[in-house]
Amino acid sequence: MLRKGLLLLACCFAVWHLGQAGYIHAKAELAQRLLERAWERALVEGSASRPWPWADTQAVARLQVPRLGIDQIVLSGVSGRSLAFGPGHLPSSAHPGRPGNMVLAGHRDTHFRFLRELRRQDRIEVISTDGRRRSYRVASLRVAHESDTWVLAGGDAPSITLVTCYPFLTVRPGGPLRFVVSALAEAI
Repeated sequence: MLRKGLLLLACCFAVWHLGQAGYIHAKAELAQRLLERAWERALVEGSASRPWPWADTQAVARLQVPRLGIDQIVLSGVSGRSLAFGPGHLPSSAHPGRPGNMVLAGHRDTHFRFLRELRRQDRIEVISTDGRRRSYRVASLRVAHESDTWVLAGGDAPSITLVTCYPFLTVRPGGPLRFVVSALAEAI
């Protein structure tokens, strides 16, 4: 009797965890569809759009890296809630399509995992909500300490900085190091 009870408990435990995993993947898939719809609305309306009514973030740009096949919706803000669904735009940096340095952050194990494959001179494209496309060329890739905030600074020239935690392949979350990609706008 005890053996059957333990077996039943083990089966329930397994079903619970499989259900949780399925739920997470289903939620991620639904979020991507809702983000795509929010992006389409943003293009039509010419301003940021919330992906779902209770969202505390909005679709503010589209990030593309043609060589790597990357195409992601950029959300406003860099809170954990925003970064769970996509790369986020640091609000104190230049807004997409505007002069200055636009800073985007993302998780190293999900949306910004591709940063480890970037090379100097790779093209990065950003589409703003008004439909304008801006192209950038990767100028530098470096590792910096989280206290080195100068890597986020920029002048009036249009540029983009992509930031994620470093090293890439680790099981420990966070850490003090950041992988920083700096790219300069191409002439229009």
